[in-house]
Amino acid sequence: EWEEEDFFWHTRILPILRELEKREGNIEHLCLACTKLHQALGEGNMLGKRFKRRNILLKTLYKLVDIDSDPLSLKLAKIILAMKVDGKNLLSVCKLAYKICRNEKNYFIIQNDTLLDYLLQVLWNEDLQTNHEALVYCMAAIKVMSEKEVLRFKMISKGAIEKFLELMKQINNIKEHDTYFCKLGHLLVQLTATLRILANCALSRRQLSPSAAIPVLCVALEQRSSDKDICIWIVSVLSKLSTYNDFCAALADCSRCYIVFLALLNKYQKQQDLVIRVIFILGNLTARNDQSREQFFNEKESVNTLTSLFQTYYELDLNALTWHHDRKEKNQQKYPSEAEDVLIKLIRVLANLSIHPRVGTALAAAHPVVGLLVTVLEYKSVDACEELVINAATTVNNLSYYQVENSAVQDKKLHIAEMLLKLLMSDNMDAVVEAVRVFGNLSQHHEIRDFIMQKKIYKFMIALLDSKDREVCFPACGVLLNLTVDEDKRDFLMEEGGIGKLVDCLQDFGPADWQLSCLICKTLWNYSESAASASSCFGASTDALLVLLTALLGE
Repeated sequence: EWEEEDFFWHTRILPILRELEKREGNIEHLCLACTKLHQALGEGNMLGKRFKRRNILLKTLYKLVDIDSDPLSLKLAKIILAMKVDGKNLLSVCKLAYKICRNEKNYFIIQNDTLLDYLLQVLWNEDLQTNHEALVYCMAAIKVMSEKEVLRFKMISKGAIEKFLELMKQINNIKEHDTYFCKLGHLLVQLTATLRILANCALSRRQLSPSAAIPVLCVALEQRSSDKDICIWIVSVLSKLSTYNDFCAALADCSRCYIVFLALLNKYQKQQDLVIRVIFILGNLTARNDQSREQFFNEKESVNTLTSLFQTYYELDLNALTWHHDRKEKNQQKYPSEAEDVLIKLIRVLANLSIHPRVGTALAAAHPVVGLLVTVLEYKSVDACEELVINAATTVNNLSYYQVENSAVQDKKLHIAEMLLKLLMSDNMDAVVEAVRVFGNLSQHHEIRDFIMQKKIYKFMIALLDSKDREVCFPACGVLLNLTVDEDKRDFLMEEGGIGKLVDCLQDFGPADWQLSCLICKTLWNYSESAASASSCFGASTDALLVLLTALLGE
């Protein structure tokens, strides 16, 4: 065997090495020689660590690395990796691979090549602790490759995602007191950055098992909470995955996820890029069901953390507005601003939480929360930041539903009504509808009913009945129903043509929408309570109403 190897070395390998050592001819010639060498080494079974003249071969190859040619470097890197190098040799070849991959111009030579296979083998086979630095460059090269669709699909088809999670599990097993804990942080940054790219791809998400991926990511997030870069990448992965039901359910099942998220929000309160992702995840979790809302609410200081964040980003936004105003740069402002973006997503969490009866009742009595929501309605116009204002109005609407003692919403109801009047006067129909919904809840109080009459808001409610839109008619009719509770306020319905419009609404929606029909009939019932006769009460609409009610009572 030794004689055969010796003969093969002298006849097949050595001539190619001498050709390479001369460094003559153009790059294309050297690349061709490398291809022949790689093929010959494979035929002679000389790839790997057992080949006795391995050092001579590697010395020759490393001398060529300093030639400034990425196509040649690619050929050399593959041969060196195929020789199963370790230590400093592995580090230098992984650096070389990363240098090749990060150059955008090399995409076409890499996509049709097998470099990815060699790098994946390094990741699977090399010891995590011994070669941690080489693995950082290896993973960095793979991360760059994952940005390209062809290479990403190749990666997925080779089962890379499962291996990435396995690698993360191994890193998670190394505890904080271990000397390698910090060193492996750099590898984890590259690994989580790669997973973030893959999370965008439907094919790779199908390869990710929610029950396997989510717990591994949560453990890593908790263990590495002091490393901001790692945290940002992990919450970026989770924010993307949490938009899908199965991943969101798996995240909700991680018992410590809310504790970890709250700890991050407290630790990195002014790190907008991290905060906004964590808040987005919490928004997705609390949108799911009452159990998730209650779980989050029950965590220590959960509402105080959100309130503190709200205050911080409200002040940042206010300062930014003042700064732009002083510099007269109003037109150059970006909408929504970074601070507004956090507030939008933060208010979404509060709106979701307030759907839960027990949580909503507690939040309705939380003066700091309600105070900040009202402040948003005060200082922001719907034209300046539509989503923020509408989210704030939606949350006030949810909280105004709860008729509880010490309600902060009820304490501020007249002030809230003043703010809602601005929304009613806007050209934004979504804002108008949200304002009407809040008036629907608040008009259960006689002070608000007096306010509605005084400001002639009832005319606006009657006009909205013409919209032919159920989402507009329903809350408008709710307000009118509450107004007819007071006997001294009932005449407005006939004066403004409200009776005819209510009958028209019943005609339009009656057969299909019993909820809205009930509201209309209750309103008409209240209005007609003290009437002497049907005709004196309903006027010209009497006959049409009689025919309609008879038809709706039919089996």
